[in-house]
Amino acid sequence: MTSRRRALAAALLTAAALPAAAQPLKAEVIHWWTSGGESAAVKTLAEAYKAQGGLWVDTAVALGEQARSVAINRIAGGNPPTAAQFNTTQQFRDIVDQGYLNNVDAVAQRDGWDKFLPQLVLDVIRVKGHYYAAPVNIHNMTWFWFSKAAFKKAGIAEEPKTFDELFAALDKLKAAGLVPLAHGGQPWQDGIVFTATLAHFGGRDLYLKVFRDRDPKAILSEDFKKVLLTYKRLQSYTDKGSPGRNWNDATAMLINGRGGVQIMGDWVKGEFAQAKQEHGRDYGCAPGFGPKAPYIIQGDVMVFPKTNKPDQIKAQQLLASVITQPATQVAFSMKKGSIPIRTDVDASKMDACAQMGLAAMKDKSRHLGNGEIYLTPDQNGALQDVITAFWNRNVPVEKTQKDIVSALRN
Repeated sequence: MTSRRRALAAALLTAAALPAAAQPLKAEVIHWWTSGGESAAVKTLAEAYKAQGGLWVDTAVALGEQARSVAINRIAGGNPPTAAQFNTTQQFRDIVDQGYLNNVDAVAQRDGWDKFLPQLVLDVIRVKGHYYAAPVNIHNMTWFWFSKAAFKKAGIAEEPKTFDELFAALDKLKAAGLVPLAHGGQPWQDGIVFTATLAHFGGRDLYLKVFRDRDPKAILSEDFKKVLLTYKRLQSYTDKGSPGRNWNDATAMLINGRGGVQIMGDWVKGEFAQAKQEHGRDYGCAPGFGPKAPYIIQGDVMVFPKTNKPDQIKAQQLLASVITQPATQVAFSMKKGSIPIRTDVDASKMDACAQMGLAAMKDKSRHLGNGEIYLTPDQNGALQDVITAFWNRNVPVEKTQKDIVSALRN
């Protein structure tokens, strides 16, 4: 045997003798973070996981509904990923009830999740005393975003602080030949504008009566009728290219100064960051109107499909731990536009909009759950159908009120 062959044989024997623990813990993760800002955020998770002994295998599927469908089909078909992204809602409750997920109790108890997570998040991820998801971030889905360039062109000196001022700004943007409301006409985006209108025009009490209580009297009330008419009025400020537009393409309209206002979650900041735009110079933000505006808590979680493979269980537990660590939380949110799930982090380098969100999280009186926390996926889907029909078609408001009562009764 030549010296070269002996060296090769020795190298192969050494590699074969390495203990399994020395091999990276491979984790395939299904998610729908595919825009520029989202991809940059995912990279921070992958790098943090790698730094602690893991190997992130990325399976990105465009659009949340499709990504969740792929994950569920693979879980049910016996070929599960290591982890899959869901929202901080009831979306994954069915697969918990069917026994398709591993819990990560060991990590949650060791790291003290119950000590730093907001109650609304705990109520979603903890089912019958077990932790079935690792929270990745906190989003507020109903931010108002303003293009400084568009506002300057339209002669708008100050960002709106009430709904009346918002409509006045939209009128000026329209008169200046700009797109007043940059909107992606997809059902989930229509739902965000509806949720924003209900929370910030209708108010906290009405919001809870509709989403949490599903109170027919409240839904058929004059106050809720005014909410629906205000929501419909917003639609008149969109452009003909709105139907089917992706949310990040609507954000691009603010970035290039063609659109003036967008109502969308704080994930849009990732797009501003990718475009090298800065708060105060290029865009403005408001999580609502007034110092006590409701702050709607949404977000993303990772769930961990059932497996008996020791290496996959270790990978799931490592991933749950890495995702929730302070340094990972800050790095991810700075790219994603969200805020961390915990308050014991150094958020000093986060932007002004994030600071507004962090301040809101310290005031529990402002917390509201995203509507999908209170509704089953079937109820939410039925509601979304009614809301989108009202947004896009000439449906009488009274019929829409009755249809919402029916949708939330199911």
